Amino acid sequence: MLDILFTFIAGILAWLNFVIIDIFLGLPERPGVRGAEAIASSIEDIGGDKNGGYMMGNIVCSPDASAGTFLASCCIYTFGSLTGGLFAAAAVFLGNRICSDPGYAGTLGALTTTLIIGVTSFLTFSPEHFIVGSVLAIFTIQGTHSRYSSRLIARLAEKMGVIG
Repeated sequence: MLDILFTFIAGILAWLNFVIIDIFLGLPERPGVRGAEAIASSIEDIGGDKNGGYMMGNIVCSPDASAGTFLASCCIYTFGSLTGGLFAAAAVFLGNRICSDPGYAGTLGALTTTLIIGVTSFLTFSPEHFIVGSVLAIFTIQGTHSRYSSRLIARLAEKMGVIG
């Protein structure tokens, strides 16, 4: 039962981690990579918010903070230490360069996830909690309802002052 609670909390932490980083680094502001504009336009066509669609498009088309969160969790589990998170940050950084992504959201997401896992490990959280939690967090943004997810992202971006 405790594992379910830890996984739920890890999912919330992962969601906050990658959504705040992605918004702060301007993913809802404009398409950063090829394909993000097309996804944003499709989301706008179904009644969603184009700015939220930009962030969702950037998530699909290039390693962003959600990818960094997931990869860091997996690498920490695989390596058996926080060194895996540093490896993940390097891998995401290279992935961003391959995608011609000018940003650093994925790299920052991997580094902050490594820090979060390191801190929460003192509370007996494990990387496994964050692996499942990050999948659940990504699903809430990408896999549920694009119209409402894009609107939520846009509202959060407005509150953070990223978009006007």
